[in-house]
Amino acid sequence: MRFCDIIGHEELKRRLVASVDEGRVSHAQLFTGSAGSGTLALAVAYTQYLHCTARHDGDSCGECPSCHQIAALAHPDLHLVFPVNKQGKKPTNGLVANDFIDEFRTLWERTGGYFSAQQWYDTLDLGKTLKGSIAVREAEEMITKLSYKSFSSRYKTMLIWLPETMHERAANMILKILEEPWEDTVFILVSERPDLLLGTIRSRTQEVTVPRLSAEVLEREVRAAGVTDEATVRNTARLASGDLLRLRQILSGESDEIQSENFSLFRTMMRHCYQNKHLELLVWADEVATLSRERQMGLMADFARLLREAYITHAGAHGASYLWGEEAEFCKKFSPFIDSRNIEPIIELLEEAQRRLRQNGDPRIVFSYFALATSKYINFGK
Repeated sequence: MRFCDIIGHEELKRRLVASVDEGRVSHAQLFTGSAGSGTLALAVAYTQYLHCTARHDGDSCGECPSCHQIAALAHPDLHLVFPVNKQGKKPTNGLVANDFIDEFRTLWERTGGYFSAQQWYDTLDLGKTLKGSIAVREAEEMITKLSYKSFSSRYKTMLIWLPETMHERAANMILKILEEPWEDTVFILVSERPDLLLGTIRSRTQEVTVPRLSAEVLEREVRAAGVTDEATVRNTARLASGDLLRLRQILSGESDEIQSENFSLFRTMMRHCYQNKHLELLVWADEVATLSRERQMGLMADFARLLREAYITHAGAHGASYLWGEEAEFCKKFSPFIDSRNIEPIIELLEEAQRRLRQNGDPRIVFSYFALATSKYINFGK
C-alpha cells in the first residue's frame, strides 16, 4: 500500500512523508478517523514508507522486499493486532489476532484496505450480536514479540486496529510499554473511537487526525466509475457524506441491508411514538438492545440522518434533502411532526443515548428512555 494508492488526503500524506524524511518518527502514533476515510489504509501506507529501502518522490518504491511484504501484511517486523471473536467462544479463552490473520489478509486484499469493523465481524461470521475484542493474551503476545530484535528493518512496528476494543487489563499492559518502549519500536494505533481509549494511552501518543473525504475527491471517484451527468455526480458524492465505503455501496447499486433494517426500526419507533404506544415502544427497545454495540451506534447515526432529512423537508428546503424510495416517502409523511419546537430536544435525547452507549450503559434502559422521551416530543408536533 503506497501513498499514491490512498484516495485524497494529499496534505496529510505530505506531512507524514516529511515526518519520516526529517527523522521525526514518534514511537506511538494514533491515527483517528472513520473507516470510510481510509484511516487503516493510510496507516499501512505510512508503515510501508517507514520500512521502504528505496523511497523516492515522496512515496515508498513499491518494489523492494519490504514493500511487497507490507503490501501483503506479511512483513516479519510488522505485527498486526485487531479485534477477534468466535461463535461460542469468548476472547478470554485465548483467541488472538494471529489465529485469524489469513481471513484478515483476504479481506484486506479484496477491499484494497478500505473496510469497516462490521465487514470484519461479518467475515468472522459473528452475527448481529457478537463483536470482536482485544484480549489480555493478545497484550502478552505483543510484549513478547516486541522484545525480540527486528528481522530485516530498522523499526519494529506494532499496528493495532481498533484499540478501543481492548479489555481494560490489556490496555493497562500496553500502557506500560508505551511509557518505556524498546528502541526503534513504533506503535501505530488506528482508532475510530479514540474517546473510548484510556486517557493515559492517548496522552502518550501523537494523534494523526484523518478527516472525512472532501466532496471534490468523492466526485472524482464517481466520475472514475463512469458517471457523466454532473448533477448525478454531485448528488452521489453528497449522499456519501465523505465516506468512501458508502460511496462504493451507492455506486454498486447494492442494497444496504443494515441501513434498510435501521430505517425499518426508525419507522416502527416513530409510528409508535406518534400513536403513544408505550408498551410497543418498550418491546421495540428490547429488540434493539439485542444488537451489537456497533449496530446500535450505527442505528443512532441513521436516526440522526433521517431526523435531519425530515426536518429539512418540513422546512421546505427540498433541494438540500437527499432521500429516495421508501425513506423519502416516509419522511415526507412524517415531516409535519418534526419542526423547530421538537427537533433540538429529540437530537439531544439521541446524543445522550449515544453517550450512554459509549459508557457501556444498559442498552435496554438507554433505548427505553430514548423511545419514551421521544414519544413525548413527537406529539408536540401534532
